[in-house]
Amino acid sequence: AAATGRTTSVPGILEGAFGYSIRSSQAVLDMVAPRIGPTLLLMGTALLIALLVGITFGIITAVRQYGKLDYALTSFTMILISTPTFVLGLILIYLLGVSLRLLPIGGMQTLGKPFNLIDLFAHMVMPALILGFAYAAPLMRYTRSSMLEVLGSEYVTTARAKGLAGRVVLVRHGLRNALIPIITVIGLQVGRLLGGTVIVETMFGIPGIGRWAVDS
Repeated sequence: AAATGRTTSVPGILEGAFGYSIRSSQAVLDMVAPRIGPTLLLMGTALLIALLVGITFGIITAVRQYGKLDYALTSFTMILISTPTFVLGLILIYLLGVSLRLLPIGGMQTLGKPFNLIDLFAHMVMPALILGFAYAAPLMRYTRSSMLEVLGSEYVTTARAKGLAGRVVLVRHGLRNALIPIITVIGLQVGRLLGGTVIVETMFGIPGIGRWAVDS
């Protein structure tokens, strides 16, 4: 190309030119920009819930293997895995929004009221819980399997034989090494989490990328 004096054409999308909407004639970037924030807020909150619940429950079930708590949490996990996200959402909307009236059931703020963080938090609780628990269930299974494999290894047995405290063995030698494969799983779950926002944002009327994809 340099020899002939020609320049390689670069697609406009690589230069940030996404064109204009056929429907509204607006620039695509101008339409996407205000929807990124709500989606990132929902995904970030749901991911935090998934990490806290999934990893914590996974560690508990591994330490209490074959105990009553292990069976109870494992059964709870299987129910979450088997229940579609929209079904779980309808159940929570009916219980917390319609019957008990504890939480709002749509949007990101109360109509007619000025914006405040408490109101935003109240509107995001149910969507984030639904999305977070849906992805906490498989994360718990991976954490349990990884922890059981690590706790049965020779270096953990050696650490216990040296007389180290159980908490030190669990955190320093067990959890630290068990998190290596779990981090990979978390990276894969982020992509699925973005797909889950399509259903949750549509159900709760959140003006994010997921709802926009359905509208389009």
